This record gives sequence, C-alpha cells and structure tokens, in this order.
Amino acid sequence: MSEHYYTSATELASGVRRREISPVEVVDDFLERIDERNDELGAYTTIVADKARRAATEIETTLSQGDDPGPLAGVPIALKDLYGCKEGVRHTRGSSPFRDNIADNDAAVVARLEDAGAVVLGMTNTPEFGHKGTTDNRLFGPTSTPYDLDRNAGGSSGGSAAAVVDGLATLTHGGDAGGSLRIPAACCGAYAIKPTYRRIPSLDRPNGFGGVLGYSVNHGPITRTVADAALMLDVMAGPHPRDPTCLPDSTTDYRAATTRSISDLEIAYTPDLGTFPVDDRVKRIVADAVTAFEDGGATVESVGVDLKHSHRTITETWRTLVGVTYAAMAETMADEQGIELVGDHRDELTPEVVELIQTGRSVSASEYLRLHAVRTDLVDAIVDVFEEYDILVTPTVAHPPVENASDGGTVGPSEVDSEPVDPLIGWCLTHPFNFTGHPAASIPAGFTADSLPVGMQIVGPRFNDGTVLAASAAFERLRPWHGTYPPR
Repeated sequence: MSEHYYTSATELASGVRRREISPVEVVDDFLERIDERNDELGAYTTIVADKARRAATEIETTLSQGDDPGPLAGVPIALKDLYGCKEGVRHTRGSSPFRDNIADNDAAVVARLEDAGAVVLGMTNTPEFGHKGTTDNRLFGPTSTPYDLDRNAGGSSGGSAAAVVDGLATLTHGGDAGGSLRIPAACCGAYAIKPTYRRIPSLDRPNGFGGVLGYSVNHGPITRTVADAALMLDVMAGPHPRDPTCLPDSTTDYRAATTRSISDLEIAYTPDLGTFPVDDRVKRIVADAVTAFEDGGATVESVGVDLKHSHRTITETWRTLVGVTYAAMAETMADEQGIELVGDHRDELTPEVVELIQTGRSVSASEYLRLHAVRTDLVDAIVDVFEEYDILVTPTVAHPPVENASDGGTVGPSEVDSEPVDPLIGWCLTHPFNFTGHPAASIPAGFTADSLPVGMQIVGPRFNDGTVLAASAAFERLRPWHGTYPPR
C-alpha cells in the first residue's frame, strides 16, 4: 500500500512543498487505488483523471519557479456531487435527469480549495438532491461504509465519507442540510464538522437568501483527523461579497484550536436530546466515549434537554421545509432549464423526492413562516444548555449503518428501540442543529460488536467553532481511532 493513502493533508502538502513528494505521483497512486476499490465501494460518481494530472503538473511548475502553491499543495480531494460543483465537470446531484449535466461554474468553496493547491480527483455519490440520511440513488446505486460493503455509508455526503476513510482521497468536501456531513462520518468512521451557519460562504442562486428562510445548509470537511478538518476550515471559511448572509471574518485560528486544553470545559451529555429513540448499542458506546473528556480534565454532566417538541414534530418540520425548497427548485428548473421534474421526469425520480416536492407545493406562505416557531423553540432550548455548559454531546445517529437495498432506494430504519421513526432522517440526532445553526461535529466513538462504526456528536455555542475543534482534538488524543484504517 502506498504510504500516501493515509498520510495527513498537512504532512503531504509539506512534503510536496519541500519537493520530497511528487504531486503527479501522488495523483497517479490515488487514481490507481480508486480504480481498484471504487467499483465495490461506490464512492465516486465521476473521476477527472486528466484534469487532476494537469493540476498536479501545474503545482510542480509553480514549485520549480520558487513559488508556494498554498497550504494544500498537491493534496488530493474529492467533491460532493451536489454542492461542490466544478466548472466543466459532470454535476448530477444524484438524479437521473441530470446524468449528463455539466457544471458551468465553480462553487465558491471549490475555488478556494483549488487556489490553496488542492487537486480535485472527482465527484462523490449522494442521494438524489441530498434528500435523506443514506447514500443511494437510481443513477449510481449505493455507497457502502468501508467497514462493511453490505451496509450503507450514510448520507447525504456518503461518497465523500467513504472515499476519505478508504484512502481514495486525502480530504473530502461535503454539504450538510440535516446532518449530511455528520451522518456519513458516523457511519464510516470519519471526522466531520458543520461549522456555524454561513461561516463558509455559499453562492446560492437564483435565491441568495433561501437559507435564511429555510434550514441551514453548510459546506464542510470530512477527514480522517481533526487537524486536517481545521486546515480545510482555514481555507474554506471567510466572507464572500456575493453571499448576503455569510458571517464576517472570524478571529479563530482553527488549527491552533486543535492544541487547546479542555481542562476548563463544562460538558453536557444527553443520550437522546430528550426525545429521540436510540439503539442500545449506540447508547452504550457513546456513554463510554463521553467519559474520555474527563480524562482530559473537563467536567462532564448528564443533562435533560427539553426541545419543546417531539422528534416526530421536529422531523416533520424539517421534511416540510425541505419540501418547500424542493418545490421552488423544481419550478426554477422548469423556468430556466425547461426540465419538468415531476412532469416529464417523474418516473426517473426517487418516490420520496416526488413526495417532498408535492408536499412543498401544498404549503401556504403563512404556514411556512409559522413552522419557524419550531426552529425558534429549538434555538431557545439549546441556548438554555449553553448558558451553563460549553459543549453539548449526543450520539450522532441513533442506529448503526443499515443494509444496502438493491433498487437504489436504501433508507434508514423505520423503527429504533421499538419506536417508529421517519426512515429518511428521523433516526438522526443531527437536523435539530441545522435549524439552530450551531457548530456541530461527529467524531468516531467506537464500534459495535460486529465492527460497525458509531459516531458521537459534539455541539458548541454559535460562533464557537474553535471550542468544538478543541474538544474534538482532545478526544482524538485520548481515544485515537487511526489504527482502524484501512478498514478492509
């Protein structure tokens, strides 16, 4: 096995800048590994081998001229085939009607990553329009967790999580509208962080204000180490003049935050956010994992959290808001591209996507705005916790990775701990924090008896991304998981 597959981004970029490592050789090594393993894993949807080799050659030229290519010099990355569009590259959104769609622009985060010297290897799999917490679609099929190829990687950034864990990229990009960074990180044994809402800009068009009125969609990293995620945040974060809702510059040094002591932290732990049913296997592993913070000098206390609403109401609110967004998306595609999703292409769409669009079309403007009262209640409930504590810890998802379906329709469990849950996302303790905008990470907490990964969610107050990174890095030092790579 090449030494580069599991080399950290910081170490790899440093070696490239010192001209001890050839970025072209690195790209060739990764492309060979993708060719060997991706058919089974289903992580990538599109490989851009020629573009990657050209980019690596340009980095070598830059170095030969005595210039610095950037902090990610020669680091191979993968982009989610939904939010991470790259000009001239197929951008399918996991949807059959867009199987031949070519992106005509770079996403803002993609431009920043490439400007920092990263080399794009390709696009990674996602459920159709990212509508659920598993990665599977009719166009490409499922993405598996590298720990069990019969089970799903989680979603909706499942291709990115599987790729980084299986050594098919050093860093991967994802997007998170309900847990889509954190869910696959938990299912694949990776680290992911959803930063404070709009810490990383997004040039949403035609409606640049859609995120303010809906639920927060966030770009973010999925990595094997906390330090690599901090490095990606340093590159991706910061305001953009065309994002009317992004945050101003932060004074946080993300990489420095990973070395910070946690001895002064007061940590709150809830096994269920007060309302979510959680599988006993997950409960036991996370309950044990949270005690590691005490070994780092932090104080950990079990707390009751009152979100004011049941998990069913919270999930239904999320589904309705997503439905309105999808309905607007469908109308925009019809007007601007002549694509009638639920007309000409209805039979090609995932049934749940059709249902979401139809639900969204039936929601009145006043009903849509009134749903944000649920979001407000969640904000107040979480802020109540942070009036006494610095960090809130929960399970990331309530159930271990599920088995892949054979028809492109893999969904999560419909029941957890003998209680019904919505199979799209109701088994995930992640979407409440897309309503509130708080920074939240998922970190590998351990494994079930049958070697399936379990994730632990670490949440911080708004704008305190550095505290989430500090707690994550401390846990990584106390309970390192890197010995589990490669997973097969």
